[in-house]
Amino acid sequence: MRITVFSRGPSLYSTRRLVEAGKARMHWTEVTDHALCSPFLAQGNTAILLDGKPLDLPQVAIPRIGANITARGASIIRHLDILGVPHTLNADALMLARDKMSCLQVLARNDVPIPQTILCFSTREARLAAKRMNSYPVVVKLLESTHGVGVALATTPFQLERIVEGFLRFQDRVILQEYIAESRGVDIRAFVVGDRVVATMERRATGDEFRANIHRGATARAVQLSPEDEALVLKAARLVGVEIAGVDLLPSQRGPLLMEVNASPGLEGIEAATGVDIAGAIIDYAVSKVST
Repeated sequence: MRITVFSRGPSLYSTRRLVEAGKARMHWTEVTDHALCSPFLAQGNTAILLDGKPLDLPQVAIPRIGANITARGASIIRHLDILGVPHTLNADALMLARDKMSCLQVLARNDVPIPQTILCFSTREARLAAKRMNSYPVVVKLLESTHGVGVALATTPFQLERIVEGFLRFQDRVILQEYIAESRGVDIRAFVVGDRVVATMERRATGDEFRANIHRGATARAVQLSPEDEALVLKAARLVGVEIAGVDLLPSQRGPLLMEVNASPGLEGIEAATGVDIAGAIIDYAVSKVST
């Protein structure tokens, strides 16, 4: 079977592992840079152009959309729909997952436990929002962020204003969230493929860092979710509509809180921590979409 992985970086660990897993299963697996792709529409001649030439269409596609070209990636995915090419990432789900506030709104509406969160469009709003939270520190986030970039901890009103002012130069909105002190820099990343959790790891921040991201030096180990937490993870992924998802839980005194549903989760940290062939599970899932 011919499989195309849409990815900006063929040398990235996650992309390489998908290609390796595909080839190990005797599939023709190739990488296409979606930053070089353009949707083309014409009566009776619709195509995806790669460097100006029609792309040879795969039997199934695995989109790994870069955070800085989300809109372009969503457009490519919608074009795959027009062309009848099965794939593993819904365009609307990608856009929803990349907007942290919109994602949390969908989860909250469906009774998924989340941290206290306030959307702010100005420094003044952020200052008032922090007062409502009634305690410092406060977590400040850009709506689109990855690997912990665009996430900061404000410990004083003055620091809050400086962080918000800086973030608002990049986006027109920020979100403030309560700081869950009892988590002690620990979170849980569950990796969902289709309708099952295939691997789970606990990430632990090091030193004074509060962000439990592997790219920030966090350590990781394999853990097992309780049936209740697994059901929560699958519910969150289903509500957002992401078929291959990294779902992040934060432990708290009132139970696990849903932090994020990641639409293009990395494989390196969780495969190393758990020993699970997640790339293989993704390839098998992609192939199953063709046979069904």
